[in-house]
Amino acid sequence: MKTVRFHSDAESEMIEAAEWYESKQNDLGKRFLESVRSLIHQIQINPAIYKTVHKDIRLGKTLIFPYGVIYRETNDFIEVIAVMHLKRKPGYLKSRTV
Repeated sequence: MKTVRFHSDAESEMIEAAEWYESKQNDLGKRFLESVRSLIHQIQINPAIYKTVHKDIRLGKTLIFPYGVIYRETNDFIEVIAVMHLKRKPGYLKSRTV
């Protein structure tokens, strides 16, 4: 299984979303993080499991929350480019995918 590396902004997005969910309901932030971690584990097991959305970039979606993990596989690791709300405009990712 390949290791996972987070773009610094992706990690911040994930933490901010978890904090927002936690502010809405006790333990909801924890459940959000578990959902994202489960998705990332599935990606580690089979990086090609999710649909390609642009060139070598793929999108996996969480089961419960309206979030997705944008990632790409390199020879050595899986790079998580974003942990994004699925209603967010995708153009904000361009600077991360160069």
